[in-house]
Amino acid sequence: MSDASHSEIPRGSANTLLRYLRHDLLSGFLVFLIALPLCLGISLACGYPPIAGVFTAIIGAIVCTFISNSELTIKGPAAGLIVIAIGCIEDFGGDGMTGGWTDADLAAYKAALAVGVAAAILQIIFGLLRAGILGEFFPIAAVHGMLAAIGVIIIVKQFPVALGVSASGEPLEMLREFPYYILEANPAIAAIGLVSILIMFLWPLAGKRVGILKPIPSPMVVLLVAIPMGMAFDLLHEHSYVLSGHKYQLGEQYLVKMPDRAFGMFNDITTPEFSALTQPKAWKWVFMFFVIGTLESLLSAKAIDLLDPWKRKTNLNRDTVAVGVGNLLASLVGGLPMISEIVRSKANIDNGARTRFADMWHGVFLLLCVALIPTILHRIPLAALAAMLVYTGYRLAHPTEFVHVYRIGKEQLAIFVTTLFAVLATDLLIGIIIGIILKMVIHLSNGVPLKSLFKPYIEVQEVDDNTSVILAHQSAVFSNWIPFRRQIEQIGLVQHRNLIVDLSNTKLVDHSVMEKLEEMQRDFEQEGLTFDVRGLDTLQPFTDDAHSARRRKLTTVRRITVIADESLETWLEDEFVKCGATGYTSLPCSGAGRRNLENGSRPLPNQVRLEVVVPFGVCEAILDFMRRDILPEHRVTACVETVDVVRVGHFTPTTDRQVVHE
Repeated sequence: MSDASHSEIPRGSANTLLRYLRHDLLSGFLVFLIALPLCLGISLACGYPPIAGVFTAIIGAIVCTFISNSELTIKGPAAGLIVIAIGCIEDFGGDGMTGGWTDADLAAYKAALAVGVAAAILQIIFGLLRAGILGEFFPIAAVHGMLAAIGVIIIVKQFPVALGVSASGEPLEMLREFPYYILEANPAIAAIGLVSILIMFLWPLAGKRVGILKPIPSPMVVLLVAIPMGMAFDLLHEHSYVLSGHKYQLGEQYLVKMPDRAFGMFNDITTPEFSALTQPKAWKWVFMFFVIGTLESLLSAKAIDLLDPWKRKTNLNRDTVAVGVGNLLASLVGGLPMISEIVRSKANIDNGARTRFADMWHGVFLLLCVALIPTILHRIPLAALAAMLVYTGYRLAHPTEFVHVYRIGKEQLAIFVTTLFAVLATDLLIGIIIGIILKMVIHLSNGVPLKSLFKPYIEVQEVDDNTSVILAHQSAVFSNWIPFRRQIEQIGLVQHRNLIVDLSNTKLVDHSVMEKLEEMQRDFEQEGLTFDVRGLDTLQPFTDDAHSARRRKLTTVRRITVIADESLETWLEDEFVKCGATGYTSLPCSGAGRRNLENGSRPLPNQVRLEVVVPFGVCEAILDFMRRDILPEHRVTACVETVDVVRVGHFTPTTDRQVVHE
């Protein structure tokens, strides 16, 4: 973004409200177009009344804007909490309105609101205690596995809705029932659902080819197509139709339930039933809302900071308090839990938002829309909303996510897949705990001492008045990262000192820490400080990925020995370096080859012995050069050996290569 290089960094305040109004108002309106259908769909998928999601988005947008310092995150209901919300509803006797809105659904809804209030209070306390750093504990592969599982569950739960079929049950059980859902589909509703799914998948591709289509959000296109289809099928009136000898029912049960008049939304305000908190099972859901909701919100806020064109940094503790206050107010009036939502926040950035007021304006547009035209929203088919959530689930569990994790390391894929299936077979909390345990077992099997699994062993040394060194011993892994990070922040960011982190004495640096060290480097750069990580060359990466875990182990490389006439020495040395060698050994020598021995000749004088130790790729480049330019014209002897080295970094090419006679 061209404006990102401007000397002034946009900040949301009373003084800048009008200055950035054009940008923030436009982005808020475009985000509103995306948020409206998603808020309705997520709410229905959670087993709440559809307007509950809108309550949440309005409160999150207007209240959190003035508490959090996050400039670009959009607060509102998120697909990642669907699994917890519907689980809570079902545990309290509701069925997610599968059979219509009943007294049991209302009672479960009120109980879930009480759970939301308790979880919100925990979030506020969590933020006030400056405990946002606890979000750093969870290993990245396990978190991604949990999100992928949520995506699968959303698809499994919403696909029947897109077909017009009532369905409930455990995810794996419902997955086995997919052929039945297809056979029992209501053709008219399925037509709306499948067309909507096609639009969600194909519209982004069309936007890449036709630039004028890109600004139009696919959820809005779905509504522009699905609402007329619903009107054509006359879903506002109860009736039946016959197709291929089967009789199917149509009616308002396939449309979003909304107030029947302007400002009728205020009659749908619902208060919690706090007596539900006396039941022990309620606290399981309080804990899950608190842990998963806080974790997702922290991860989203951090991700959006990385995408922010002005690289503004969110105070995670303050943002957690903001989300907690928003959740408290939303739960008191009948809303869903909220988080800092990443998809709408990314759209906010893409639409050119400057400050936090874009979030506020998107909430204002939601309020005006639901207050003034609820009867129009009533015409939205449920199948269209389900289609949007199917697409959202697909993005959470996208196949490329498996490929990406595999490239980082097979052990990361094992954690990812294990967490995914554990969540599907049990629940979110147990699933991610299983993923964490597996990660610890893998660390122990890779030589991490048990005593350093949770406690980092570090020592601090002063280099000069402006620079310190942190020497890490034993391990640097996700489970001991929080105290490790506190030391880095205290010595570097708080004392405003340049920092060197030396990992050469560790036995393992895991994938999570590799990524977090990169984040710390960006934090130091924003403060005008340097952050240098050293010693990784002493460890062997599991894969070629920059974020791959590394462990202490001898690394296998190639040693090339060449015997040639001394007149070729300089040429060979120069070409070896060009191919990627970081050093070489050159020794004068003499000797006799097979031909000399057969002819009885004296050993050849003026010979040179060159030796290089290089990675496999560099070895192939050197051999290609010799086959092409040396061997056809010169009498040279060369051999290649496979050897193990202690520090592979000594032989790995860098951008600042130095040639050293060894």
